Amino acid sequence: MAAPLLVFNDSAPKADILIREVHVLDPRTALNGAHDVLVRDGEIAEVGAPGTLTAPDDAEVLEAQGRHLFPAFVDPHVHLRTPGQEHKEDLETGTRSAAAGGFCAVLAMPNTSPTLDSAPLLRSIRDAAARDARIPVGFVPCVTRGMAGTELTEMAELREEGAAGFTDDGKPVVSAGMLRKALQYQRLCGGVIALHEEDPTLSGQGAMHEGDVSAQLGITGIPSISEAVMVARDALIAEYEGGAIHIQHLSARESIAALADAKQRGVRITGEASPHHLCLTDEAVRTLDTRCKMNPPLRTEQDRQALIEGLRSGVVDCIATDHAPHARDEKEVPFEQAPMGTTGLETSFASIYTYLVKPGVLTLDLLVQRLSDGAALFDLPTPRVEPGAPANLTLVDLEREWVVGDGGYESRSANCCFDGRTLSGKVLLTVASGAIAFRARQLEVVR
Repeated sequence: MAAPLLVFNDSAPKADILIREVHVLDPRTALNGAHDVLVRDGEIAEVGAPGTLTAPDDAEVLEAQGRHLFPAFVDPHVHLRTPGQEHKEDLETGTRSAAAGGFCAVLAMPNTSPTLDSAPLLRSIRDAAARDARIPVGFVPCVTRGMAGTELTEMAELREEGAAGFTDDGKPVVSAGMLRKALQYQRLCGGVIALHEEDPTLSGQGAMHEGDVSAQLGITGIPSISEAVMVARDALIAEYEGGAIHIQHLSARESIAALADAKQRGVRITGEASPHHLCLTDEAVRTLDTRCKMNPPLRTEQDRQALIEGLRSGVVDCIATDHAPHARDEKEVPFEQAPMGTTGLETSFASIYTYLVKPGVLTLDLLVQRLSDGAALFDLPTPRVEPGAPANLTLVDLEREWVVGDGGYESRSANCCFDGRTLSGKVLLTVASGAIAFRARQLEVVR
């Protein structure tokens, strides 16, 4: 029998809590209004009219008028840097950061040191997560050994050990033949293959989007077709083999067009967009702030609008942070020399709420839904606010403004592209798998 996909330290006591007169929003259960929500022993026991539920004597009570309660979020794409790069992040700090952002589960990428490409290493890291992880975490091992693109991993053995899928994220699967072979093995063992789409012969040594801003700054650019041609190629391979692929961190309008076309043809293909690509453009790079250097890079306003429309239409299936922590000294170098990546778990909801929901570009219910739609893509349980469901909840104050980075981060790293920006929407409480995983200091408790 295969190991479960998610693991964490479940020794924390299960929550007994009554959240009174909170605005509950769950698009999947059609809840959108004021309710009382009672959690007993880590399970949602009742959802009642506001002011009607009575708290048991041993339950905590929160008066939550004016605040919103959502099903907690699920992130299918984070980097927790364990093993081997714990100076950037580890299982405890990464999952603590996730909980602070309202997440109840995350999937970790394999570009660690050593790379996560064998069953014994997967077993070891899952054992570590059972000790250290604050919320459930799953692992997505490599497609190819060492992410070198020349030899497949033992995919069936990894699935038995609890692999949630397979990816060489950080690097593309350059060889079309290798991807075809992986999709053939997928038929035997299952597991979505998640793809970082980049043609290295096109991206080369680029450090930002290739366009007017890169030309003005004199920085070598990465053209959008570097991503798009691989999306189109891999969709054709998946179609031919009948395989399932997931496109990571989409950034270009040509990629959205290729994804939409593949879906219309019936290809088993899904895609994700990250908050930074939805909210920012390459104009943010003009200051040469290395926190705005990521791969794929921030692109143009036209690309950003295509991503937003893709998210709205469902061509883009979910939001994923691509949380990529780096040590301060690694980013405090000239722009071209800095590593790619930005953190994003603690700002995911607030950034999109501030830049897209408040101005009326996206609806709040769509944002809440897309922040957990990634769960089903990897066969993870989708959080729901309904009696009998495990308590996976996040309590948010939409009116609270906060400056990103003030007071530090729960993450070990501070390379957030939204650092210093004022955002609206503060996570006050996260319940993950029935236990309180995060509580803001500002949260008032009646008893």
